[in-house]
Amino acid sequence: MTEHLEKGKDGEIMACRYLEKRDFIVQCCNWRSGPYEIDIIATKNDVIHFIEVKTRYSLEFGYPEEAVTRRKFNYLKKGAAAFLSRFKEVKKIQFDVLSILIIEGKTEYKFFDDVYMD
Repeated sequence: MTEHLEKGKDGEIMACRYLEKRDFIVQCCNWRSGPYEIDIIATKNDVIHFIEVKTRYSLEFGYPEEAVTRRKFNYLKKGAAAFLSRFKEVKKIQFDVLSILIIEGKTEYKFFDDVYMD
């Protein structure tokens, strides 16, 4: 596995731990349907959360959350639609972004909840 994919996997493991400490129940990691992937699907307070995780180890290319482009968000929405077509009992959903920045051994988490881009 390439280094950036390994770092991405590490970030998703860290993200799951972060979310579980905040009373989320992680349902799936790396859920796939065709070309669509959702990093984390979790529930909390009867809401299903579709969470995009971005991890960076420097600010050379900006903050992690800045990598969630309109195109990436559209893939997230299409993936969520595919998930929901299989699990019709879901009533409330939201899209979130979890940004993880790791620099010089310090980890900073930023959780952007209920984000939406047209």
